[in-house]
Amino acid sequence: MTVRRDFQEPARCRPDLVIGREDLCAGAREQLASGGSVLLHGPAGIGKSTVLRALAEEYGATARTVLRCSATESESHLPFLALADLFGLVLDDVAPRLPLAQRTALESALTGRGESSLQRDGLALRLAVLSALRALAGHGGVLVVADDLQWLDPASAELLGFAARRLEGTPVQLLCAVRTEGTGSQEYDRYLRACPPDTLAVRLGPLTRAQVAQLLDHRGHGGLPRSTVREIHRTSGGNPLFALELGRALADRPTPPRPGEPLPVPTSLRALVLSRLDMLSVEARRTLLVASAGARPTMALLHAAGRDNAEAECAQAAELGLLATEPDAPAVRFAHPLISAALYAEAPAPERRAAHAALSTAASDPIERARHLALATTGTDPEVAARLAEAAALARDRGAPSVAAHLGLLAARHTPAEGAPSPQERRLQAAEDAITAGEIDLARDIAREVLARTSVPAERVRAWIIVIDSAGHTMAEVDAVFPQALADAGDDPRLLALVHYQLAWRALIVEGDFTEARQAAAHAAELAARGEDRRTEQLALAFQAQTETLMGHPDAPRTIKRALKEPQDPKVAWHHNGAGSARFRWLVMSDQLTEARATVTALLREVRRRGSVESEVHFLRGLAETELRAGHCGRALELARESLRLARDSGIGETASAMLTSLAEASGGDVDRALALAREAVEHAEEDGDQMYLSRALGALGYAQLVAGDPAGTVRSLRRVRALELALGITDPARGRWQGDLAEALVRIGEPAEAQDVIDSSREHALRLGRESVLAVLDRSEALVRAAQGDLEAAVAQLTSAQDRLGKLGYGLEEARAAFALARLRGGRPGATAYDQATRMFRRCRALPWLRQVDESLTAPEPEPGPAVPEALDALQVLAAMERQVAALVMEGATNREIAARLFISVKTVEATLTRVYRKLGIRSRVDIVRLAAARRAR
Repeated sequence: MTVRRDFQEPARCRPDLVIGREDLCAGAREQLASGGSVLLHGPAGIGKSTVLRALAEEYGATARTVLRCSATESESHLPFLALADLFGLVLDDVAPRLPLAQRTALESALTGRGESSLQRDGLALRLAVLSALRALAGHGGVLVVADDLQWLDPASAELLGFAARRLEGTPVQLLCAVRTEGTGSQEYDRYLRACPPDTLAVRLGPLTRAQVAQLLDHRGHGGLPRSTVREIHRTSGGNPLFALELGRALADRPTPPRPGEPLPVPTSLRALVLSRLDMLSVEARRTLLVASAGARPTMALLHAAGRDNAEAECAQAAELGLLATEPDAPAVRFAHPLISAALYAEAPAPERRAAHAALSTAASDPIERARHLALATTGTDPEVAARLAEAAALARDRGAPSVAAHLGLLAARHTPAEGAPSPQERRLQAAEDAITAGEIDLARDIAREVLARTSVPAERVRAWIIVIDSAGHTMAEVDAVFPQALADAGDDPRLLALVHYQLAWRALIVEGDFTEARQAAAHAAELAARGEDRRTEQLALAFQAQTETLMGHPDAPRTIKRALKEPQDPKVAWHHNGAGSARFRWLVMSDQLTEARATVTALLREVRRRGSVESEVHFLRGLAETELRAGHCGRALELARESLRLARDSGIGETASAMLTSLAEASGGDVDRALALAREAVEHAEEDGDQMYLSRALGALGYAQLVAGDPAGTVRSLRRVRALELALGITDPARGRWQGDLAEALVRIGEPAEAQDVIDSSREHALRLGRESVLAVLDRSEALVRAAQGDLEAAVAQLTSAQDRLGKLGYGLEEARAAFALARLRGGRPGATAYDQATRMFRRCRALPWLRQVDESLTAPEPEPGPAVPEALDALQVLAAMERQVAALVMEGATNREIAARLFISVKTVEATLTRVYRKLGIRSRVDIVRLAAARRAR
């Protein structure tokens, strides 16, 4: 394809726009940093020039000389033009250093004076270019930046290639870009042979859907619905230039495309293919139009649609590069999705309708037949609308809610105003399908349209509920909707139940009031029962059960049983807010991990079958959490990352997925990424006013900080969690399981008294609710408190017991953490049995960050020197008076704050004094001071 210059990327470097190329750029940077050369290649518009400019700006600063050229197709016939671009500004510097024959030939070629040519001055010119580069390299590094190598004039290309092949051992690097259409190596091999031997070839491929969305956002098109972004990605094939042109065309259009309509293809992109389309015969072009209108065109489909000469006409299109040739494949595939889109956009409306009419009888799938019938029909038609509604129901049953939503909108368009069901009812069903498919923007737009069209209370309340649902965890933004929804509901218990169920969620998310949320859910369940709406009753009971579980309310098991009573609505049974989900949460918190895994796995399988994106995101997180509790960190990390990818793609549950992925990264992946994700989750929860997930996000942040070796940061984060949960009324310590981490971090910063307070208050609730794993973790933390206070024997016994109980409960990672704490307490060194056991356990869990902590403990320098205990005690005498006082109070078990109060100094002064004590005594922590005290008592 020939890319017109009037819409290519601007020449100015925009490194902030190098999107989706992080790994490729990293490899290129490493190659350039090591002194090598790089050849970027890929199809037109894929972003080669953008990446080239970013790399040239970054590495050009390190080179003494940068030579640049950028060729164009229209100038490729001018000999030595690229050579003039490269050497024109440095000719005066290098010419005096060249032999006379070489200087004369080079000056003649660059200035146009004389009649220099490769035929006449071939050897002199080749040697001149090589000598010029070597002369420049003699004063420092040289970077040659050449874009669009395919348009280099042949003479310049030959000279540059000759020199490049002979530059080994000189500080001359090439950074080049060339257009290649295929994925094979043969297209760029000839360019690679013209580069230095150590050149790295980097192919730029298509962007992912998320990267296209990011690119559009960077260029001011971030307000597009996600469904539209998905269509842009499909039509552009992930090509950034094509995606941007499509985005611009949509921005200039006053209304978005209607369901079933393709994206508008701007003239700038149509020009890429229309010249070749003009070379087709009229009949071949009609055949290709039918193929572009079909979802999965094949030769058989084209024949059934009346295209009798499809083979010959498709062969003609393939010769022109419009179709991909795949001899063994039955599908008719366009060389690029943009060709299909441009062909369809260029066709007159009557011809499009004729193509769809042919396909409405030719297609074998009833969903496809109905879609084509709708696109071939103008105006309202009850029969067409009914067929579309049936097709939407079939798509829904097949687990294709997105298809169902778009078919439902087509059905509404063809439904007469007085029809039954009404057009608005069909629109509302389409909006609910869109929510199931994760197309939140589309659902909200449909609901707003219904509210503008209808005065029927049931339709209006249903539309208001969709608006609220589409807000997700940003419910504070739709506060004004609730009074309007209540007014439209009147005194109808079925409609009121729908609104009060949403009010229960609002109480939890916006107000952070579990008590009010529970009461609102119970009231919604009563209203639904009165109105004989079993579906809403089940949802309300499931929500009430989840709230009671988190509150530690004794009625939780009883409410779950009520929600699970027959009759069951199948949509609620697998829904992420249904009774099955509530039961799963109760199982996880009750330490029944095996049953919890089986339950959530079955739920995940069902929602995937039905195509419910939000529920899939939710249950992926649930399964990841279960695997994490069981100590399967690698599997948990895979599931969490999958959940986060799906959440980011759909815009659903991003905060919760970021939080859970942070926990998984801190346990089995990258700690820096864990910290970044946790901070992102905290920021989003605060922005959304989401009290429920703010405490969970802070809990993830505190854990990541603990793994990262920042106990002070852990304390700051988890103290906030403690205050938040107290205000929210959350008493079940199994909800966030942060209490042990807070206590451990408090011990590390010298606050054992506060750590014991956290343990005591948490243990009271854990005992009441029978949370055995929480009790074992609290015992592990309490053992650290005892060790800090000098009671090493009791600490070892308590840690051993906690490790054994956690192992029996199936909490592999927590068991390994107990073994690690035991090894640290015993002061083992390399080869010690305790450390070996912790290493084996962490390795079995694939807990890489924790394994690194073990390695750091093993490789830490020994306290120097290793004196006998009496000598170590004598060493206290070398401390200054203040240092001896602080050390003595530590031996008594005093916290830093208590020491500061007793000595009338600041906590920071205590910390600084302890640092000096550790250095003078050759020890590393308060625990070592306590050991000295214990040894003194033993004497």
